[in-house]
Amino acid sequence: MKSSVRDKTEGAFHELKGTAKEIAGRLNADPDLEAAGTGEKIAGRAQEKLGQIKKILGK
Repeated sequence: MKSSVRDKTEGAFHELKGTAKEIAGRLNADPDLEAAGTGEKIAGRAQEKLGQIKKILGK
């Protein structure tokens, strides 16, 4: 699998997992879990963007 495709796929997975943690944190009134979910969601978006950049540059 190409590096760009892998980054986009893993980024989407981390974004989805982060969203789930964020929602679970809100439902359980757990600000630490919600913050962890937000951080993971942002990291997933960044990784997804990295994959898009790699695709454009042809790596």
